[in-house]
Amino acid sequence: MRIAVIAEMAPAKAFIPIIKQLDAEIIGLTHGHGVNELLGKYCSEVHSIGQSRGQGAKKRSNTKIASLVLKDIFSVVNSLKGKKIDLLMTCGNAGDVRKGISASKILRIPNLHIEQDIYNPIEMIAFSNLITVPSESYKKFVVEKYGLKNVHVIGGYPMAAYVSEMTIEDQNSLKTRYGVDDFMVLVFGGDVKGEDIPKIIKQVELINKEVIIIPFRFSAEFVKKFVTSQKLMVLDGYIEIPSLIKASSGLIYGAGMGLTIEAGVLSVPSIKIAGFHRAHSSVDLAHELGIKVTEIDNIASACDHLNSPKGEWLVKNANKAISNVVKIINNFEHEKISGSGVSSFNKIWNARSEFR
Repeated sequence: MRIAVIAEMAPAKAFIPIIKQLDAEIIGLTHGHGVNELLGKYCSEVHSIGQSRGQGAKKRSNTKIASLVLKDIFSVVNSLKGKKIDLLMTCGNAGDVRKGISASKILRIPNLHIEQDIYNPIEMIAFSNLITVPSESYKKFVVEKYGLKNVHVIGGYPMAAYVSEMTIEDQNSLKTRYGVDDFMVLVFGGDVKGEDIPKIIKQVELINKEVIIIPFRFSAEFVKKFVTSQKLMVLDGYIEIPSLIKASSGLIYGAGMGLTIEAGVLSVPSIKIAGFHRAHSSVDLAHELGIKVTEIDNIASACDHLNSPKGEWLVKNANKAISNVVKIINNFEHEKISGSGVSSFNKIWNARSEFR
């Protein structure tokens, strides 16, 4: 069996424990910084198919964005054409999913999509042949709200198994490298808008600790413009976040499912910033783990009392989810359908409008 996987960072971490249990040749299509290094060792070949159009980047017209997306779609097509791919796997709700599923339709490659975001999925999953969700309640939601068909419950988040098996770098080595001792980590992910950055930094500068900032979805130069305290350090380039947050005394993050899972599995005392995705499965999971979901104006005061999340159950459920996904893949020819169609596409598109 030949399987292609297309992924940004967090989806790649969800795919790896699944890939390790498959008897298949894997072709990796990477989207964003650091994914090649992560996914490449499990693939017979790897192709870069573009970068995220991250926030804080140079503003572009809709026409320019459309042309860049089309360019990336045909990059996927060219990477897969003639490779006799049996299945394309996608995960998450970012641009890589849109490009991957679009290319799969052009090449008539079946698609399995692992849905984790639930409340804000990418509209192209309406054309997936099979969709998985973590729980029965989430299946009920996506079927009723979006009219999605052929939705399977897998019972957890595969990424949690990957995080539990990671090699975490020595804390003292990290502290020496960055010249810090008792420090916190602030991560700007996909649940933060550019106009939020100065307000968040102003709050974080009130904390009586050194803070390492990982811009992630923003450029380091953009973030540095708002920093006035010497206690704050903005890192640039690819950073292995799990080791850094494990060495810290606490995490503040404006991001979604990936960091919520990492904080839960690693039991890092955390605050999730209440971003513009007010209804999101990562918010649900944060509440389940005991992670505070905090408004921007309350960040400094919330840091006074941080509890460590208890995420052991995440790993147990992840192993069950991985087993279920492997079974689905091995029986995919009997499980797949043509897709949910245009009606579901329109329902998701309209639902996503509140986040634009």
